[in-house]
Amino acid sequence: MRQEVRLHRDTLGEVRVPANSYYGAQTQRAVENFPISGLRLPRSFVRAQGMIKAACAFANRHCKTLDPSLADAIIQAAEEVMEGRWDEHFVVDVYQAGAGTSQNMNANEVIANRAVELLGGTLGDFSLVHPNDHVNMGQSTNDTIHVAINIAAAEELVHSLIPQGEKLVRILDEKAAQFEDVVKSGRTHLQDAVPMRVSHELSGHASALREALAGVKESLPLLYEIGLGGNAVGTGINTPDNYAPTAVGRISHYTGLPFREPENRYAFMQNTRGALKTSASLKVLAVHWGKLASDLRLLSSGPRTGIGEFKLPPVQPGSSIMPGKVNPVMAEMANMIVTQVIGNDACITAAGEHAQLELNVMMPVIAYNLLHSIQILSNGFQTFTVKCLQGLEVDRDRCRQLMEQSLALATALNPLLGYDQAAEVAKIALAEKKTIKQVVTEKGLLTEEEVKHVLEPTHMIPQERT
Repeated sequence: MRQEVRLHRDTLGEVRVPANSYYGAQTQRAVENFPISGLRLPRSFVRAQGMIKAACAFANRHCKTLDPSLADAIIQAAEEVMEGRWDEHFVVDVYQAGAGTSQNMNANEVIANRAVELLGGTLGDFSLVHPNDHVNMGQSTNDTIHVAINIAAAEELVHSLIPQGEKLVRILDEKAAQFEDVVKSGRTHLQDAVPMRVSHELSGHASALREALAGVKESLPLLYEIGLGGNAVGTGINTPDNYAPTAVGRISHYTGLPFREPENRYAFMQNTRGALKTSASLKVLAVHWGKLASDLRLLSSGPRTGIGEFKLPPVQPGSSIMPGKVNPVMAEMANMIVTQVIGNDACITAAGEHAQLELNVMMPVIAYNLLHSIQILSNGFQTFTVKCLQGLEVDRDRCRQLMEQSLALATALNPLLGYDQAAEVAKIALAEKKTIKQVVTEKGLLTEEEVKHVLEPTHMIPQERT
């Protein structure tokens, strides 16, 4: 069936646009020019675009540069974009015109057409509300796309990732307290090491993640700097006095977050500093999470031929051919997310380096990868916490059994027998498949009382270090 179209015109000529679409000529050109990936910038970014257009129309009305009736229609249309009513009309591929000009015009055209409709006109009648002259008044792709990155990232961090990360850490702390009495073998180089408590192991992960979350929070002040009013290169051409602070203040009103004008607007225009710092901090957070997931996979390996000290909740069958097999799928999911976040950061870093003169033209791919990292970490934390950590258990018998077999118990013999003789005890125990306690007892190297005291694992762990 032939699709109905309407004609739009831009500075290059006429363009056929689907009749029921709210976008216009420049968006349609972008759809035809960039059939690259099928990927779109996410809901959080489109929400931020709507917020920016509403805030700028508010500022222009306040500064008396935009007719109040037009401003009101634009604000209503833009707020509908914020709410997600017109997401299906944001159709530009992530890999698009540099800096996001097509993405900016997609927002301008959708909001203009909806404002036209609100004023009683028909779609495409930009004589009523013009995408550039009215919706984009006082703006440029160069400031709005950058600002949208910061708004979307800050909102997603504050309302999703940071709370989910803090919950994960809290559950880890609770599990550490739950298993504080369980002594197990430590391991270094994947080999036996001296005794420790399960609480030591889990608290180490919790502390590392807590510190990494603090690093993510430290990126927020740069994200809160938004250069609305910078326009094309930072000079604020075609913007009236008081426009920028009014628009920025309106963003804070919408979000409840402390957005502000940048200390140096030119630095904001030239560099995606907030995105770079945020992505780097997300990578650190991901790496620490990946360490936890990998350790849980190792420590829960088995159930009979592995370490088997930890027991992860079974959530699904693990094999299409081996009956009864259950895999550590939540930890595996976490490791996949971690590798993606590392890759995203590499992309953002390279894109950040490609900033040239007054603009970074790589902003669309920076936006996509940054928001992708935040989204998958947020969702990953939530799922991992609920389906893995909350049901985490410890096999106390297995921990005790492996601890008793550990050759690293010979470390406790150093003060009494010296390193060389203690090493000989460990070698004999390994060769004869005996415990350290058995060898020491059989050779009469210590008294029975000394053996009970020196080779008791709990005596090797100072209580104050729990």
